[in-house]
This record gives sequence, structure tokens and C-alpha cells, in this order.
Amino acid sequence: MKFNWNYPTNVWVGKNRIDDLPDACENLKINKPLFVTDKDLIELPFIKNIISNLKKKFSQFSIFSNFSGNPVGENIEEGVEVFKKSNSDGVIAVGGGSALDVGKAIAFMFGQTRPIWDFEDIGDYWKRANSDNIAPIIAIPTTAGTGSETGRASAIINKETGVKKIIFHPKFLPSIVILDPVLTVDLSPRLTAATGMDALAHNLEALCATGYHPMADGIAVEGIKLIKRSLIVAVKNGKDLNARLDLLVAASMGSTAFQKGLGAIHSLSHPVNSQFNIHHGLSNAIFMPYVLTFNKNLIKDRIVSICDCLGLDKNFDSFLNWILNLREELNIPHKLSDVIESKNIDIEKLSKMALEDPSTPGNPKKMTIDDMKILYEHSISGKLF
Repeated sequence: MKFNWNYPTNVWVGKNRIDDLPDACENLKINKPLFVTDKDLIELPFIKNIISNLKKKFSQFSIFSNFSGNPVGENIEEGVEVFKKSNSDGVIAVGGGSALDVGKAIAFMFGQTRPIWDFEDIGDYWKRANSDNIAPIIAIPTTAGTGSETGRASAIINKETGVKKIIFHPKFLPSIVILDPVLTVDLSPRLTAATGMDALAHNLEALCATGYHPMADGIAVEGIKLIKRSLIVAVKNGKDLNARLDLLVAASMGSTAFQKGLGAIHSLSHPVNSQFNIHHGLSNAIFMPYVLTFNKNLIKDRIVSICDCLGLDKNFDSFLNWILNLREELNIPHKLSDVIESKNIDIEKLSKMALEDPSTPGNPKKMTIDDMKILYEHSISGKLF
């Protein structure tokens, strides 16, 4: 079956919806697309097939793929040059969060005169942009984690500072999203697990974030429910299209919900991602139980309130044990020191970066530099609060 949704943007959902990509271009009046994907995906047969089909439809068609995970500002600059030289009029971004973030940033930056860092997600910095000169974006995720396809921002690393920056503008939101589970069936069990835990972190932190946003809360609860139902299934059987679709939708839901806010899971993750190139979903999964137990007194009632719909006993420990058991079943390390040598971890530096991260204000418990240090220390030792 095929579905077209309009929240938070136009979302085309279902098996083989990738075949409708030319129609999406026509809808947005894209005649000279720039196809953006990363240097690993560009070599895969299903990406080559998509490109081959598009070349039959468009006489002018360009590709940018000179980047990998955890993209940096220079990747965006190079992509913008390709966009301009090829006289492109829209972006088709295909891949995981990095590819989608790069594609969105290229579409945004080609019409700007200020550096990308001037549009960091701080206050009303986004108003500095020329909003009339942003190219249309079609986003097609091939992983089910970041939810970048339904997000209004891109995460880009500033190489000079080593800090991952969130670049924001309302028009970063793609005009059309295609969620096709077929594109995710070859994702390895390891990456299925990591990206699924990323989606879980988004939904969970959105649910627990400070502020009043019942719409985001409802989306987050359903996202968590879909992940509980289908993550293990997809890891064990990557060909299960129902499970794959559940995870794709849950990822998009997480990004939609976290407009309410995120929290310390992401605050702790971003410095680790930029400094050690650790997969974002993996780091989120590692930090998750430490932040949950740290915030317990302020989130306990909310966590207990969703246990029924998840089929868990109605207490905080039941939910925590589900998280711990899920990580174990997915072979997610329990400690940060399992993926980074302890001697290489500069807690002082990381804690300062984490405290300054834009995710920090959404954490239920107000954070201090000492709190960040303790959370890093616990994640290294494996001790829960």
C-alpha cells in the first residue's frame, strides 16, 4: 500500500516509493537535480540503480559524494561549488543522517553570502539567512535513525574548533520525503541496531524534555512503541519490510518530536562524535541508561505513564531494564571505555563541550559542568546512578 502524509512535511510512504522520485522532482519543479550521497553509498548497487534511472529522466544531472560520516564545513563548501557549477535547481539527498544533513545544507547555503557558522541554532541567528534563495530538497533516508529527513537543521563539524554545530533554518525541512523500506533491507545488523537506538534516543529525550508540547509527546510515545515492536525483528531479519517501515517511521517521528527539545544523551554524544568519530547512534545508546538514571527523580512519573502501552510493568526500573536488556541483545557496549581507550578521554574538555551543546537546555535536570563530568565518569566506569 502507498500513503501520502503531510506532517510535518510531504511524506511519501511505502514499498518501492523510490520509483516515484521523478514525480517528486516534477512536483517541486526540479529539472537539474544535484544528487547527494556519501562516498560509501555511491558504490552500492541500489544507489547506482537510482542514479541510472534518474539519468534517463534528466538531461542535466549532477552528483556530489565527496564526504563520509560526521561531515565538516568544508564538505558543504565543496558541495555548494558543485551545485553552482552544474547550475542545479534542487537537491536529492539520499542516505543516512550525514548525507541528508549535507544535502540540506548545500540547498540552504548555495544562496547565502555569510559562512555557515553564522546560522548556528542560537536565538534568531536563522533570520540572518536569505530565505528566498534556498533550493528545494527531496530527502530519502536509507537508515532509520537520525530522522534528518523531517528535521529543520543539519549537524556539521567545525574542523577549526572540533565542535559539532547545529545549523538551523525552518526551510532546512525537506519539501518531500520518501520513506521506502526496501532501501533499508541491506543495512547491516550492527548499523540497524545503532541507528534504531538513535531513533529511540530522539523519541525518549523528546518525551522527557522540559516544556509543554503534548503533540510532540504523543508522537514520541508512538515512536518508542514502534521501536520496541520492530528493532529486534529488523536486526534479526533485515528483509522484514514491516519492521523496516516501522523503524523508518519511528526515526521520522523522533525528529518531528524533538522540536520540543533533547537532553544530556545528545549533549554527551556530540563531543564524542566530533572528537573520536564514534557513530552517533552508538554513543547515544551507550549514554542512555546513565542519563535516564541521572534524571530519574524528574522523569519517573512520565516514564511510568507510558509503560502500559509498551507492555512493561508500571515502574521506572522496568523501563530501565528494558533499555539495558535491549542494548545487550543488540551487542551495544555498556561503557564508553569499551569503544574509546580511557587514557584518550579528556573529561574536562568533553564536559565543557557538552555543557555548551544546544541539546543541554532541554534536559529535565538543569546541568552543571560537574554533572557532565560525573556522567562521563560513570559512562567510563559503567556505574549507574
